[in-house]
Amino acid sequence: MYLKNLAKIRKGKKLTQEGLARKANVSYHTIVKLESGKIKNPTVDTIVKLVKALEIDINELVNI
Repeated sequence: MYLKNLAKIRKGKKLTQEGLARKANVSYHTIVKLESGKIKNPTVDTIVKLVKALEIDINELVNI
């Protein structure tokens, strides 16, 4: 489940990768790997943290 919209959404919220990492309480390296597609199956916990930090609906982030 590649989060191909993550970078677009993050930039739309005017957050840096580091800023999102802090806000979502995940590592900076995780954000980088998610945006580059190196992490193809993030954990549900990570997805929930990102959705809450970005204040979006999960469907905006996850394309199933």
